[in-house]
Amino acid sequence: MNPYKRYVLPKIIDIACSTDAVMSARAKIVPQALGEVLEIGIGSGLNLEFYDRQKVATIVAVDPAAQMQTVARRRADAIGIPVEIMAVDVQGIHAATDRFDTIVMTFTLCSINEPIPALQEMMRVLKPAGRLLFCEHGLAPDAPVARWQQRLTPWWKPLAGGCHLNRDIPALIEAAGFSIEELRAEYLSAPRALTYIYSGSARPSCQN
Repeated sequence: MNPYKRYVLPKIIDIACSTDAVMSARAKIVPQALGEVLEIGIGSGLNLEFYDRQKVATIVAVDPAAQMQTVARRRADAIGIPVEIMAVDVQGIHAATDRFDTIVMTFTLCSINEPIPALQEMMRVLKPAGRLLFCEHGLAPDAPVARWQQRLTPWWKPLAGGCHLNRDIPALIEAAGFSIEELRAEYLSAPRALTYIYSGSARPSCQN
């Protein structure tokens, strides 16, 4: 791994993903989690402070970026909920089918190479009546902003750990077999090409 990806990029991501606007968006979605939780892309653990200890039994977190896990483990030690951080690889999530009550995914789907297979793997480990809670930035509805997202994404990806600015988040979730039950969308701040946010919840389609 080159020095930029190993040392610089994790710090940039942690700063960018911990702004007041982004943390406020996390605070609206993460406390809805309950039971046994799987967090996809824990990163440096910025979601951990928002879990409700009265509702969450355990958190299993997966993230391929091992260089960010040291900070995540330190934040996990402070929340009073058992947290296990485990590896994820091309074979998928190392967990039993129908294990989790809730999956939490924030600011992660943008950088997954194959998002639909990844979402289908999430569905495999989610209980049939479980919920996927998501908060993701993606393709804006305003044509001028969307055009800038399309232009910028090829340049942005290598600088931001594979992040795509132009993904249609609801369409990807539904294409993987989920039904969206709640959806909110808004610009968090400027620059608008980077900050159009989709957040809400979804369930496996067979439950609707």
